[in-house]
Amino acid sequence: MDATLVSAPRQRMTKEEKARAKAGEAASDIWPDDLSKAAQKDTDARWTVKYSKAKTTKEGEEDTGLVDISVPHFGYKNHVSIDRKWRFIRGETGTNAARYDGHERSSVLDETNSSKSVWADARYRSARNEAWLKAQGYRSHIHRKKPRGKPMARHIRRGNATRSAIRACVEHVFGYEKGPMALTIRSIGQTRAKARMTMANLSYNFRRLIFHERRQATA
Repeated sequence: MDATLVSAPRQRMTKEEKARAKAGEAASDIWPDDLSKAAQKDTDARWTVKYSKAKTTKEGEEDTGLVDISVPHFGYKNHVSIDRKWRFIRGETGTNAARYDGHERSSVLDETNSSKSVWADARYRSARNEAWLKAQGYRSHIHRKKPRGKPMARHIRRGNATRSAIRACVEHVFGYEKGPMALTIRSIGQTRAKARMTMANLSYNFRRLIFHERRQATA
């Protein structure tokens, strides 16, 4: 299971309007005197920052250390889980971009799946999630986090690399949805955004089914 950010049009609002939107107020309450403006404002989408570690630069260059990259993002988040063998999307949900990935584990995991093994990146690892997975009969293969202020132990790094070989399959789903399918949000509100992401996930499954049928026909 994993989640990907889906872009939405950025909203121009004052600090007060942003605070009221973040507090959950409806657009009609924030702009009661201008309902036409309220109809064009998306108060459900949220800002978040995506962090990533750049690889070490080549020897001989001036900067030989790590370069941290942080990219601000506005929109929503598409949460999915896929099966390991056929790579169909088995569970999905949509939230605003600021939603913590680990909170949606019960929404995306499919209880009818024949396998109880779960692969995910380190964002899903917490004592609460591990306890929940164990109580539901799942086997956790979630990446382990790097200790704060300390280098990651070699055996943990090797274990994460082994898990990545399987976990990375879900990235192919997101790559296809954002590439050939050009998944973005151009509607107003989380309900419509969630419907857009659900339709994209269904379309991916149809394309995946066609791929397997053609593969069997030519075998």
